Amino acid sequence: MNTGAFHHLLPFHAYNNQHYSPFFPKNKQNPMTRFASRREKTCKTLAKLGLDGLLVTNFENVTYLTGFTGDDSYLLLMKKGSVLISDSRYAEQLESECPDLEVSIRNQGVTMLDDVSRVLGQAKLKTLGIEARSMTVEAHAGMMQKLSSLTLQNTVGVVEEQRMIKDAEEIAETRRAVWFAERAFAAVTSTMRPEQTEREVAHALESTIRQLGGKGCSFEPIVAVGPRAALPHARAGDKKIGDAPFVLIDWGATATHYKSDLTRVLVTGKIPPKLERIYRVVLQAQQAAIAAVRPGALGKEVDAVARSIITEAGFGRNFGHGLGHGLGINIHEDPRLSSISETTLKPGMIITIEPGIYLPGFGGVRIEDDVLVTKTGCEVLTSVPKSWEEAVCQLAPR
Repeated sequence: MNTGAFHHLLPFHAYNNQHYSPFFPKNKQNPMTRFASRREKTCKTLAKLGLDGLLVTNFENVTYLTGFTGDDSYLLLMKKGSVLISDSRYAEQLESECPDLEVSIRNQGVTMLDDVSRVLGQAKLKTLGIEARSMTVEAHAGMMQKLSSLTLQNTVGVVEEQRMIKDAEEIAETRRAVWFAERAFAAVTSTMRPEQTEREVAHALESTIRQLGGKGCSFEPIVAVGPRAALPHARAGDKKIGDAPFVLIDWGATATHYKSDLTRVLVTGKIPPKLERIYRVVLQAQQAAIAAVRPGALGKEVDAVARSIITEAGFGRNFGHGLGHGLGINIHEDPRLSSISETTLKPGMIITIEPGIYLPGFGGVRIEDDVLVTKTGCEVLTSVPKSWEEAVCQLAPR
């Protein structure tokens, strides 16, 4: 492939100095202080809700509040102290990652419900918040049976709302995730050949991200050739890159916890006029939407900017998904940008802007970048070329 459009992504020193220096803030906060302050902030929310505590059962929320990177563990969050409830597999890991936390380690033969009930019984709480989106009906019924004197109250989004606003270190780690994704894309697409399959390109992206030092892809990469690009969530298969004149690639990387998410369409053969037309419409819609990102804007207002451009071009019904979503520990998290989103954008939010047009039987175009909401507007964290001229390239020889 002609790498002219991607040459600026290759030299480490130039790329690092231009976009991501430094990766981390100069005054990096002590991790224990960082997580303790998050728990304290959550406890203030619980007090406003009239709750004595919160049982955190969403594993990503546990990670966010404690720094613990394992799973199958709960956090009992209380104003007077927190208890991380786990099992013996993670005893040593917890000692290393969460030395400031009280930990309850259950042994083989003790169920999570039994241990949670024991810890809650010792805590002597009156009202406990539970995460309605993650606690199962079975677990709820079991707790009600074992702790009849405890009042359980459903909560939604207590921790997730806090997670929407990223601190300096979360933003820095997202930049790292972008860096891994962009470097991998440049390396893989510069050697992409006609006989390669979608699956082989997807595997190459995963491998390259790991070789660069990333944790891996933030989700299973979408590599969709020709007509398959009309499937917004196509799974990479056996279709060969050279089987059609264009390919859509949707990929991202995970740094330590935080993720990136990008999409580009590459034109690898004779240019279909219809493709150029919809590409330019999508690019115009994306650029207008990014320009509308600022503190105080509603998610639905930013969505409407892109959607109106696509609709006026005659492709409104071919853009069926929301404009974007939040990025963080999860690849899809709050806030959401859609035609019904009432979320107000605030500084520190990291979102994707990804309009698309999908034409069954022909193919589709989606262009996606990761965007940080700033105090005065926004910053586009991603920098892979996306003009129509830069999207047109040549495959490497067989």
